[in-house]
Order: sequence, then C-alpha cells, then structure tokens
Amino acid sequence: MKNLFAQIREEAQKRALYRRTRDEIAAMPRHVALDLGIFPEDAAQMARKAVWG
Repeated sequence: MKNLFAQIREEAQKRALYRRTRDEIAAMPRHVALDLGIFPEDAAQMARKAVWG
C-alpha cells in the first residue's frame, strides 16, 4: 500500500512540475522565446517532454 501512495505522490509532483513548466514557457515574452528558438504555442509539448521524457 505504501508503494501505491508513493506512486500517486510522484505523479502529482510531476503533474505540478508539468503545469509550472508549461505556464512559464507560455508566459515568456515572444521576442525572448523566439531568440531561444522556442514557440510559446509549443509550451504543452515541451513541458510534457521535459517532465515525462
């Protein structure tokens, strides 16, 4: 049972990290994002890859 709770907690932490990462990429000023080669529209995809691989 402890293992199940550990997995649930880990997934909740990953989901929170995903949301934070996605929101920060999306909120980045467009000129800064483009200088870095990032398209804010791809924020969800980039965050998903960063968190879950």
